[in-house]
Amino acid sequence: MNKIPMTLRGAEKLYQELYKLKNVKRPLIIASIAKAREHGDLKENSEYHAAREEQGFCEGRIKDIENKLSNAQIIDVTKISNNGKVIFGATVTVLKLNTHEKITYCIVGEDEANFKKNLISITSPIARGLIGKAVEDTTIVKTPSGDIKYEILKVEYI
Repeated sequence: MNKIPMTLRGAEKLYQELYKLKNVKRPLIIASIAKAREHGDLKENSEYHAAREEQGFCEGRIKDIENKLSNAQIIDVTKISNNGKVIFGATVTVLKLNTHEKITYCIVGEDEANFKKNLISITSPIARGLIGKAVEDTTIVKTPSGDIKYEILKVEYI
C-alpha cells in the first residue's frame, strides 16, 4: 500500500483526536448506552438508538484515524536542510503576478488541507505547480478559474 504524506503537525493533531475519541468520547457513549438501557424496551427507546448511532460514528472515526496513521509517511521539514526548493511541508510565499497579491501557503497532506488557513493539499493544482520550484522562479498554475502566474518569493521549512 502506498504511504500517504503527512506533516508532523498533522500527525500530532490526529493522535490528539484519536486519544480524545478513545479516552473521553468512547466512555461517555458507553455510559449513555448503559443509562438508556435502564429505561426498558429498546425497540422504542430513542435515547438508546441515538447513543448507538453516535457509537457507530465514533468507532468509524477511530478506525479511519488509525488507518491514516498506519499508512502515513510523516515528514518533519524542520529536519531537512533548506535548499530553497518547494517540497512537501514547505511554507511558500508567492506573488500572484496578475494582482500583485502576496500569499503564503503551507503544502500539507490531503487530510490537513484548509484553504481558508492557506494550508493547501499536495494534490491541489497550486501545490503541484509550486513543487520543485525555487525562489525567484515563476510558474503558471492551471486552476478551474483559469491560469494564474505566480513568482516564488520565499521558501521556508518551518
